[in-house]
Amino acid sequence: MNELSELVKAVFPLSASPLVQCITNEITCESMANALLYIGAKPVMADDAREFPAFFQQTDSLLLNLGHISPQREANILEASRFAEETHKPTVVDVVGLAASPLRAELTQQLMKKHPEVVKGNISEMRALCRLESHGRGVDGSSLDQSEAALKELTAALEVLAKEYPHTTFLATGAVDVVVNQNTRCLLQNGVAELDCFTGTGDIVGAMVAALLGTGVEAFPAVAAAVSYFNCCGEKAKELVPEGLADFRQATLNQLSILMNRDWYKQVKGMLI
Repeated sequence: MNELSELVKAVFPLSASPLVQCITNEITCESMANALLYIGAKPVMADDAREFPAFFQQTDSLLLNLGHISPQREANILEASRFAEETHKPTVVDVVGLAASPLRAELTQQLMKKHPEVVKGNISEMRALCRLESHGRGVDGSSLDQSEAALKELTAALEVLAKEYPHTTFLATGAVDVVVNQNTRCLLQNGVAELDCFTGTGDIVGAMVAALLGTGVEAFPAVAAAVSYFNCCGEKAKELVPEGLADFRQATLNQLSILMNRDWYKQVKGMLI
């Protein structure tokens, strides 16, 4: 086994059943909630600030997904971030659409002041976060941002950002996934192209990271494990369903509850750098 396999091998199955509070978009809400159930976590989609005093006494971690923004949703996201900081609940911020929207970029900057454990987005979104040129369109990343030179540039920029935010681990997802924090960085290389062809894959990964944080797993191995596990599920689904994207989607989600009972970590590809 490689170093990454050793890093993630003890993560799945989960050591506990964390309650993950998700403030997310309606498009992928159901997929995210079921994905959490499939890996042994418990979701709660409580996004009304009036309930935060009660829910933050119960939840183990928080996911803030910027996929659907309105004035009320923005206010609720900021209030949830404040509650999470006060109650010491580990938080994942998923910067969906940051490359396309100055409003989301500004909201991300406000959320980062609360020192979330993880900030994630696709490679184009994370390039925009680092103030690098980004070719993202809408909420989608661009292959133009995923050359070897572009990945090196992004990794270096994330290293600078990690020094400014030493308590945060940064994840940029793409054909190759980049994970950086103050002390460690790695490239993850599992996955199949079909995972880009159904909505919510990144949202699900964000929720899985939050679930692992809720069990006490540290941020860097939580990110590496969630990304690698989901991508390994996609690889297995491609073996079982070589054609048909709808069936591939179902097979990927199905593998979330199956693959963890096998030596999935032996299939992890990538390197610490």
